Amino acid sequence: MLGSRGSVVPLFQSQLARGGPLTVTDPEMTRYFMTVHEAVELVLQASALGLTEAESEGRIFVLDMGEPVKIIDLARQIIRLAGLQPDKDVAIEIIGPRPGEKRHEVLLHEKETPVPTACDGLTLAAPRTPDLALMARTIDELERSAQSRDATRTLSLLQRLVPEFDSEDALPVTTDPVPISSSRE
Repeated sequence: MLGSRGSVVPLFQSQLARGGPLTVTDPEMTRYFMTVHEAVELVLQASALGLTEAESEGRIFVLDMGEPVKIIDLARQIIRLAGLQPDKDVAIEIIGPRPGEKRHEVLLHEKETPVPTACDGLTLAAPRTPDLALMARTIDELERSAQSRDATRTLSLLQRLVPEFDSEDALPVTTDPVPISSSRE
């Protein structure tokens, strides 16, 4: 949400108040933004539709977030709004992404087709429904491969459970012993 606690806007404002630099993780990083008012309105409309429309059962409401914004462009705009010039009066520093951080938010994965609703700004997404028995067996197998430190097999099983998971983006595998406890103990 624009201006909310987790938003980059208050962070940029704080960094600007200290004289900079404004920190951006990656020059290609994008995020969606909407105001709290817009989000609340769409969530309330989704709640009402969820109660009245049978076609929404078992589906997920997706808010129309508009177009993604480049974070570096937002940083430059905030500097300009303060009457200053980016990279002249206030620096922008590229600090690199945090572990697991994505460059671009994805609202739907490629196998989900958005379904229009009667409400502008809301679409429906039909989630994949897994076979629970197969999922339980795969999770057991995942636990065994993690305990035996078989990184290749563990990543393969994660890919099976979450097809959108890209093991190329996974954190490097460490050989340091890490205790693994089972929830079934």
